[in-house]
Amino acid sequence: MSDLDEVRTQLRTAILRGSYAPRQRLIETELAEQYGASRFVIRNALIQLAADGLVELQPNRGARVREISVAEAVEITEIRQAVEGLVARRAAELVTDQQIAELRELGARMEAAVAQGELLRYSELNGVLHSRVREIAGHATASRIIEQLNGQMVRHQFQLSLLPGRPTVSLPEHLAIVDAVCARDPEGAERAMRAHVGSVVGTLATLDTSGHLAK
Repeated sequence: MSDLDEVRTQLRTAILRGSYAPRQRLIETELAEQYGASRFVIRNALIQLAADGLVELQPNRGARVREISVAEAVEITEIRQAVEGLVARRAAELVTDQQIAELRELGARMEAAVAQGELLRYSELNGVLHSRVREIAGHATASRIIEQLNGQMVRHQFQLSLLPGRPTVSLPEHLAIVDAVCARDPEGAERAMRAHVGSVVGTLATLDTSGHLAK
């Protein structure tokens, strides 16, 4: 891995986990010292992250972490709805017996997390389920698109996972996806995935500009 690839990966990970706040300035000299890289490498890493939609480059002002509005988050999720539906359909066509057992076990862990009120654990398992469905589908282009879209949505996805009552709504949706994929039902899997992501769109639309439920 080149220095540029390594720095880009480290900086991307830091942005996704919230080490840098939305609209926070990313100073090249500070980043160069922090990551032990040249300003040339830092600048090119920021350009690549801007192409990913994670960083905003401002003329004569440098770079900052891009803030995704609720309205834009809705649009991003609408695109995800179409692409993830395709992925679920493909997964149902290709799933193996071993992968079915893995998905069933993952669904049981999600149920247990919700029953025990472990919302952060449930949020983590949510991501694992979607990732596992993409792996089963083996659709590289769709996976790349979803990864880029998800990178822009991390903050909103985290907020959604902590909304009161949201897990009890999304759990049956996730289990429906698991059931359809495991039944090797492509149409049912696509329908269940689109219904789930559509539910996310509906919930996002109820948030105000600060990311909280509108009064």
